[in-house]
Amino acid sequence: MSELHELTALQQRDALRSGELNARELTGHYLDRIGALNPTLGAFITVTAETALAEAAAADQRQVSGDELSPLHGLPLAHKDLADVVGVVTTHGSAALDRAVALSDSPLVSVLRRAGAISLGKTQVPEFGLSCYSENLIAPPSRNPLDPALSSGGSSGGSAAAVAAGMIPFAPGTDGGGSVRIPAAATGLIGLKPNRGRVPSGSGQSDLGQFVVAGPLARTTADAALLLDAMVDEPNYHATSAAAHGPFLDAVLRAEGRYRIGVSTASPFAEAFPIALDDNAQGGFEAGLKALTAVGHDVIEADLRYDGRYHEAFQTVWTAGLAVARIPASREPDLTTLTRTLRRRAQERTATDLAAAVDILRQFEQDTIEQYAAFDMIATPALGMSPRPIGWYTDADADTDYMRQCQYSPYTSMVNVCGLPAISVPVFTTAAGLSMSIQLIGQPSAEASLLAVSAQLEEHLRGNQNPSG
Repeated sequence: MSELHELTALQQRDALRSGELNARELTGHYLDRIGALNPTLGAFITVTAETALAEAAAADQRQVSGDELSPLHGLPLAHKDLADVVGVVTTHGSAALDRAVALSDSPLVSVLRRAGAISLGKTQVPEFGLSCYSENLIAPPSRNPLDPALSSGGSSGGSAAAVAAGMIPFAPGTDGGGSVRIPAAATGLIGLKPNRGRVPSGSGQSDLGQFVVAGPLARTTADAALLLDAMVDEPNYHATSAAAHGPFLDAVLRAEGRYRIGVSTASPFAEAFPIALDDNAQGGFEAGLKALTAVGHDVIEADLRYDGRYHEAFQTVWTAGLAVARIPASREPDLTTLTRTLRRRAQERTATDLAAAVDILRQFEQDTIEQYAAFDMIATPALGMSPRPIGWYTDADADTDYMRQCQYSPYTSMVNVCGLPAISVPVFTTAAGLSMSIQLIGQPSAEASLLAVSAQLEEHLRGNQNPSG
């Protein structure tokens, strides 16, 4: 018989609803897993065991009382330590901030709590969610369950490590430049970046660049869709909300569609930095394309071209918020080298610089979507390299750190700039046991199609014993 953490979230949901399993039992099992594994992996900054068990007991009582069960009734998860959870300290991954206990839930936390999910704590993040690795100055780094000497990625790195290690069944993440897809690819998970405007509480319409959206991390496509359906289940008060195509779980279970998929390894960072795939990334990309062809898709080379001004414009807009972050001068030395450097540069830029960068990115969005329109989807490598060692970024100066991030994940941030949906799907296992993924970028509001293709790949690779190097 499978252990509880080996069941999918969907199987756990059904077992909870049937009464075969109760929420307190499931929560206790995962808390035991966290206690055993977190000291090695550093996925959690804070574990809220007492509160979680109390919430689980209340969930069980509601079920006994015959109350209508919420979509995620009794299912554990965890939140990045960038989000407020009532009664829990929010660190933002920074030693430069006072440790304040949140007085209320942030909007997405509130949505998932109403959906019946039980939070087990707060997960590791880079300082202010800035980087594609989850290392900071306040807690041990988040390590990759596939090889603890390596990073689990970022900025949702702690959440990805927790899901991949079976400390939680799935998790919400946020993605402003790849922060769901990068750690998903590093740890062998499904990571979905929804369309701008899709998830009301993480719509990508609040930050200056309209980059940051909320999306699910999960071990299976169906589990990712289950969580996404709960995340979108609230009113959306933006005029440009994504068109409705749910329930997304239905699209996964049907797994229908054959698509014209454009293939590209072009990166908008190539004008600024040397961009090249390492052997593992190349092997993963080729395996993904082979699998797409095997399940019936038309895979075609795409000649894509990107504006060479992208690099500077993206960094300008991505880091603009650091200029006004409320950090006392006396606490600046407590910032990481990367954050301190980017904050200083952001403060030195003028309003004209910022406006010009926004204009470049808006034109980039239009030009890129126009090129992508010749295809139903675009396929790229998810990452440029296999997962990097802990400390690989931080053992260098800030500029080298940033360059290495762009070389590691050269294909993700452009999707945020365009507001498009994208998914990272594991398709290849290296000789060392690491997972490599392919990224699929969809047409506007086409998450259902991406999830369907992900499910097709999942089924095909399961039947063919996932190719390895």
